Amino acid sequence: ADSAIIGNHVTIGAFCVIGEQVQIGDRCVLEAHVVVEDNTTIGTDGVIKPQVVIGHDCVVGHHVRLYAGVSIGSEGFGFAPTSNPSVTGWERIAQLGRVLIGNHVRIGSHTCIDRGAIDDTVIGNHVIIDNLVQVAHNVRIGDGTAIAAHTGIAGSTSIGKRCIIGGAVGITGHIDITDDVTLSAMTMVTKSITTAGSYSSGTAAMPTANWRRAAVRFRQLGRN
Repeated sequence: ADSAIIGNHVTIGAFCVIGEQVQIGDRCVLEAHVVVEDNTTIGTDGVIKPQVVIGHDCVVGHHVRLYAGVSIGSEGFGFAPTSNPSVTGWERIAQLGRVLIGNHVRIGSHTCIDRGAIDDTVIGNHVIIDNLVQVAHNVRIGDGTAIAAHTGIAGSTSIGKRCIIGGAVGITGHIDITDDVTLSAMTMVTKSITTAGSYSSGTAAMPTANWRRAAVRFRQLGRN
């Protein structure tokens, strides 16, 4: 758009779309088919790979790398049930917040970070996020945290600084995870974690016959 402000030595690839009042800092590289919607700000020295979409009113810091297919600032999954959702559907709740991304952040391919409902979704400085991660509305991720692929973080959860989150971890909404927590792969977190350390859940792979015996014994626990 004519109202966009493009910094010095910026490279913009083929078929990019730059919205109204967008600001792009010096020395950024936008590869082909990138979309930056209205009123979004991108800091200096960023690298944005093909087919990244950054929604309106978002803020991306300095030295940020967004890999192919990343979605920043899509509407959060905010719906309320009507009296009979099977007939009248679900009532959409407006998502009015933004996504704020700090400096020196890396976000892997096809990761989705949704905008906040009222408050913002915030990604701290020096955060690294792998491919195919879902970050829901109003989530806050502290500085220096690393998140591996296929992790899903539900809405309004806060994750502290320097956390390490393994692959395919599931984190429920509206909880707090303190600083310096490690979650091993496929851990399911359903309540707040207030003490730093390493946490795990689930059952590791074993021979099928052994697993079946263990499953039977598990169902028998607590019986008289």
